[in-house]
Amino acid sequence: MSSSRSASISSSDGSTSSQTAQDETIANDLVVTKYKMASEITQRILREVIDRCLPGTSVREICIYGDKRLDEETVRVFKKDKDVKKGIAFPTCLSVNNYVCHFSPLISDPDMILKDNDVVKIDLGCHIDGYVAVVAHTIIVGATREKKVTGRRADCILAAYYAAEAALRLIKPNENNLAVTEMIDRIANTYHCKPVEGMISYQMSRGIIDGEKRIYLNPNEMQRRENEKEEFALHEVYAVDILVSSGDGKPRETDIRTTVYKKKDFVYQLRMKSSRVFLSEVEKRFSLMPFTLRHFEDEKRARMGVIECAKHELVEPFPVYQEKEGEFVAEFKFTLLLMPSGQMKITGLPIDLDLYESEYKITDNDIKQLLTSSTQKKKNKNKKKKKVTATQGTNIEMMDAVEDDGDEDFEDEPVKPTKKTSNSNGNKKVKSNKTKS
Repeated sequence: MSSSRSASISSSDGSTSSQTAQDETIANDLVVTKYKMASEITQRILREVIDRCLPGTSVREICIYGDKRLDEETVRVFKKDKDVKKGIAFPTCLSVNNYVCHFSPLISDPDMILKDNDVVKIDLGCHIDGYVAVVAHTIIVGATREKKVTGRRADCILAAYYAAEAALRLIKPNENNLAVTEMIDRIANTYHCKPVEGMISYQMSRGIIDGEKRIYLNPNEMQRRENEKEEFALHEVYAVDILVSSGDGKPRETDIRTTVYKKKDFVYQLRMKSSRVFLSEVEKRFSLMPFTLRHFEDEKRARMGVIECAKHELVEPFPVYQEKEGEFVAEFKFTLLLMPSGQMKITGLPIDLDLYESEYKITDNDIKQLLTSSTQKKKNKNKKKKKVTATQGTNIEMMDAVEDDGDEDFEDEPVKPTKKTSNSNGNKKVKSNKTKS
């Protein structure tokens, strides 16, 4: 994916560009507020979409519903300030089983109907004044504690989930992108899975979802050549996107029509009037944010207009990718703010770990310690530490997933190894207060 460089939502002035750039970072409290407003909407709609993922339900209808709700909720904020643009930052996509990403069918496209045991990846997001909150979450249709998810479905979901938790703890000032890539690979290998090749987590800024710094998952040959070590810095924002496959991790583009696009930041004089009209509407409604052709009133005209725009690379396509038939792909994406107090995760839901049962477990002590570490800086070094008991060990398989406002994650401090006492229950299960937005 190519990355855009200009924040077209914000105005730029050469004489004040430095001050403007500073004002548009999360060093500004108002900017943080806008990120949180976007995240609250994104989280709410994600939960609503999850509730609709039932056997016999149309994927297309769920996507339409998700986008409709994103529009409804974003239009309600900053009503009096007409200069504040807001709306969808990533259209609702539901990619099932071996489909990797970007499945959001048009009215004229073949639909897909959900059924029991489908692995469903939900991807969506919105922005307030160009400040983006995106999220992705994976569920199993019909899963309950009495009907647990096992086999390769459970393997790839647990691998993706723990890889996302590890990334959350590694993305902080003075750490680097290569360390995150390596850790994700190690966790995926534990579950005999593979990160999906070539997928990227991007730094974000106002109006830009694919910024300068990036974290590659399982980089391909070309990406390895350009994958330079980059350190994270205070007041940066990231969309951290973790996709793990039960197969070889090599996605293939499908024959399914591409419906999701994003305008690129350069100019070309189009020949066809329909193409010019289409591009003008894209600029006005979506700026540099991804959109779906389903958002246009005249879908047929939109399908025609996008062809010339894509041919001359004025818009970037988001094709539907797939793994081999019979394999499964899981995805967890969250929006992360690097604050002075630590990492602030503003999107992303927990999973019920009791739903999943894998024959594989994380045994590496370094990974265990990372997963049970805090994302918050210590406020008082002299503060008396709580007594650690044997029940607070590092059995991360049973970490409690506790959801809150996203300001902090894993309240418990990293647990030092303690001598365990034997009992009839064997190893005790760890309890970590894990917060999710």
